[in-house]
Amino acid sequence: MTDKQNIKDIRFISIGELLLRLSPPNNDKIRMANQFNITYGGAEANIAVSLANLGVDASYFTVVPDSSIGKAAIRYIRSNDVHCSPCQYVEGDRMGIYFLEEGFGVRASKVTYDRKDSAFAKFDYSQIDWHKKLEGFNWLHLSGITPALSQNCRDLITYALKAAKDIGMTVSFDCNYRSALWGWQEARDCITEYLPYVDVLFGIEPINLPGPDGRDMKDGLSMNPTYKEQDRIFRELAKRYNFKAIGRHVRYVHSGSENSLKAFLWYDGETYESRTFRFNILDRVGGGDAFASGIIYAMMRQFAPEDIVNFGVASSVIKHTMHGDFNITDDEESIINLMNMNYEIRTVSYTHLTLPTNSRV
Repeated sequence: MTDKQNIKDIRFISIGELLLRLSPPNNDKIRMANQFNITYGGAEANIAVSLANLGVDASYFTVVPDSSIGKAAIRYIRSNDVHCSPCQYVEGDRMGIYFLEEGFGVRASKVTYDRKDSAFAKFDYSQIDWHKKLEGFNWLHLSGITPALSQNCRDLITYALKAAKDIGMTVSFDCNYRSALWGWQEARDCITEYLPYVDVLFGIEPINLPGPDGRDMKDGLSMNPTYKEQDRIFRELAKRYNFKAIGRHVRYVHSGSENSLKAFLWYDGETYESRTFRFNILDRVGGGDAFASGIIYAMMRQFAPEDIVNFGVASSVIKHTMHGDFNITDDEESIINLMNMNYEIRTVSYTHLTLPTNSRV
């Protein structure tokens, strides 16, 4: 691992919808609840908060209603050292909500969305000068959740990607497929159009990767791929889209409250495989975002590739020990200690059920 690089020269921004999260306490189901715990989250906000806590100059753009709820949500993001000056307030609209039933034992977590016609989904993004909005930043992060929300949001991704390319920013994109928001083939076709603008990709679905016979080359890929299988797909994706890096994590489900994680990383023309970590879950939401933010941070710090992938997985594991969407870890050493297994983490061999990355809540 290299000596610490000066990350203060990096200015990061993520763009996406900020959601109000409502969860019954004590792992209750919604139909049993007479009260809810309140917090805020969203894939892109989660990334910005994780990086800001690790000392990165991180900003966030979203659109929220000009109301007490919208202001409270932005205040919560700002309290984690994220710059929110790019955010937009609008009159008379609602904020997106999601309800989370936290799993326990054999019962998995469950998410229910209530985000249709939110302020973010309805906003007309053509009125923003995106070159000006992104001026001064050198890293942009987006996700595949945003284009699933509305045509306006699909346009937003296109505007931001084209401006970022003109400016010369590094662009990371998390595929983040949500079946509750749109269909598989629609998502594949849409997200594939964005890939020529992307430098760092998280997840490999839903993306079109047709082979010589016209079939998608990933369709036969195991949900628990071998190194050789994953390397083959990474090489095809990198050859077609010239990605600098591709990250994908694999989750092993032992129960609703005990999982294992490992990951693969394509970087500088090679595939790297992480250690496997087995752990108990306090709150699974945001685990994938913590993985992505860990990879981004380690790339910014110019870690060796094998350290980048292990730092990403360790970041995700630590997030699973915290309530809420955010990985509130401001101590890089705690992640490094975990990734180096400086205290007890079980490693196992697997015959267990495996879920693909895009199955996470």
